[in-house]
Amino acid sequence: MILYIFSALGLILLLKGAEWLVTGASMIAYRLRVTPLVIGLTIVAFGTSAPEFTVNIYAAYTGNTDIAIGNILGSNIANVFLILGVSAIIYPLKAMGSTVKKEIPFALFVATLLIFLVSDHIWGNYVFIGLSIWDGLILLAFFLGFLAYTFRIPLKEHDAFDSESVPAASFPKAVGLVIIGLAGLVLGGKWIVDGAVEFAMRMGMSEALVGLTVVAVGTSLPELATSAVAAYKKQSDIAIGNVVGSNIFNTLLILGASALVNPLPFSQAYYFDLAANFLACLILWVFLILNKTHTLGRFKGGLLLAVYVGYILFLIFKNYPQ
Repeated sequence: MILYIFSALGLILLLKGAEWLVTGASMIAYRLRVTPLVIGLTIVAFGTSAPEFTVNIYAAYTGNTDIAIGNILGSNIANVFLILGVSAIIYPLKAMGSTVKKEIPFALFVATLLIFLVSDHIWGNYVFIGLSIWDGLILLAFFLGFLAYTFRIPLKEHDAFDSESVPAASFPKAVGLVIIGLAGLVLGGKWIVDGAVEFAMRMGMSEALVGLTVVAVGTSLPELATSAVAAYKKQSDIAIGNVVGSNIFNTLLILGASALVNPLPFSQAYYFDLAANFLACLILWVFLILNKTHTLGRFKGGLLLAVYVGYILFLIFKNYPQ
């Protein structure tokens, strides 16, 4: 019982830590005068992906690799189908032309790269099936390239910050919020992994199923809150950029770093989720590119949400074996 209480507290710490981290980072970014798209793709995406990062690093370090893998794949799938689905229902999301032509195709490339790296045993003399240390280095190298590209996105006049949308604060206070947020995320990540593993053992569920559902949705709540609020405020760049950026961060940075901590073995069961991760990016890109205004409307948002409900039900009924 105590462990479950700590798990609940861990989830609260994850959410509050992410909120403090994003708030502090936004204050700093406001003073650096970077475009909202860059904020969505980097600072907000990293802030809301920080729960996944802390959960994964701790899970990899303790050898709970199924939690680490399931958390990222489940979070990526939830980001597109659940979070963008809900956000588009709240208010239609219009993507920038560059997002449809560059950022989303890159996210699709990243999903493809992950399948390629996991499957390299098919065409090579490799015994290990999954992400090795070398695979982790490849993912991190692409992540550095993504950061270099992102910060070259020019600031346009119409992208200027609204000073009323960012809380006024001194630079030390902003840095303090970032530090406190990170501390909350680290502690919350440890508690939620401990609780998830115990829950899996007692309920007879596999760690993979728990990672793909309970942990993935729990650590995706910051993205859901951020994108939903952004949609309500009609800030489509933040809503879409947060999700696309988070998926890129999750795969390249978090899985890459996790593989360096401890190689991540992939079972055959994960190929379904790898395919679902790829299809999520592909469906999002098709939905936006087939629309002349690159808008994700309420009907398409409802379709995304329906797909996610079906995916969760499938996982529950299938129930991965231990």
